Amino acid sequence: MTPVNAMIWGGFAVGILFGVASRWSGLCLLRGLRGAWYEGDRRPIRTFALALAVALLGSQLLYSAGIVDLSQSIYARTSFPPLLTFVGGALFGIGMVMANGCGARALVLLGGGNLRSLIVLICLAVGAYLTMTGLLAPLRVAAGQVLVLEVDAATVPALIERLGIGTGIATWLVVGGAIAAIGWFTLSDASTRRDPRLLLGGAAVGCAVVAGWYVTGFLGADDFEPARVASASFIAPVGDSLLYLMLSTGKSINFGVALVAGVVVGSFLLAVAQGSLALQGFSTPQAMVRAMTGGLLMGIGGALAAGCSIGHGLSGLSTLALISIVASGGILAGAAFALRVRSMPVPATETTPLHL
Repeated sequence: MTPVNAMIWGGFAVGILFGVASRWSGLCLLRGLRGAWYEGDRRPIRTFALALAVALLGSQLLYSAGIVDLSQSIYARTSFPPLLTFVGGALFGIGMVMANGCGARALVLLGGGNLRSLIVLICLAVGAYLTMTGLLAPLRVAAGQVLVLEVDAATVPALIERLGIGTGIATWLVVGGAIAAIGWFTLSDASTRRDPRLLLGGAAVGCAVVAGWYVTGFLGADDFEPARVASASFIAPVGDSLLYLMLSTGKSINFGVALVAGVVVGSFLLAVAQGSLALQGFSTPQAMVRAMTGGLLMGIGGALAAGCSIGHGLSGLSTLALISIVASGGILAGAAFALRVRSMPVPATETTPLHL
């Protein structure tokens, strides 16, 4: 099998694992934040945290062993605009709340027959390409040149190295501290420890992130046709997938497109096995407009921040990249704002029919 084929089939397999594990565990950052902040149920956010811990440990083991060079990933940036990254993350977070889930969650729900998610994904893809190469691209480029942060370190361990600490020690000090904190947060709750669905599902999602790095950084490595090392992310890949569906004769399947297809297939297979496959649509026109707006905001914000709640929140943070910390902070801030607004009393006019 050629490296290109290995990357495509590997991406499809990683997507299936991600789709099955996400659907089985109900992993969703928005669900976790809503549960922790408003519903008093921290199990969903603990599941997401466990996925991060597994992704972090596995990714850093691959990097330390010299199997995958994470410094070649999109997150390894010594120059990036922190303000634009944060604002992009905040827009994504707001859109995530409006759409009732991120792009990854939308793919998982689509696999189970949720047609609302299809609309969200189409709008996300449009928003992403509108910002990356479309009408908003000049504004993105111009904004990306404002307040650019220039550092000689792309990751937290690289910053610590400047204190005179060796690379390996700095890396594992950060990794060890992070995993210890996440492990305590996740496993200190008895109800989480007693639920294998949450534990195994969260760990499997983390393994999918690690597998993504392995597929692109090792199995798909090709000196003649080099490709960027990548893992699970759902902004550009969703846009690429939509373009491939429309322009397959002029486009090629890459890791991201195969990943997206795998997530839908994996979720579909589990939905069939569970007997939960069912078509679902919008209940009101207002709900549809809100979901469409949320999808557009996620696409635009994700393109500005160069990642999403999975791309930065799991894959990016597993590399300990500075840009992913900033973007994740923006996503959390945007989601907190939107959840706060959404929890306010709804005006009476909100219940009136929307005529388009």
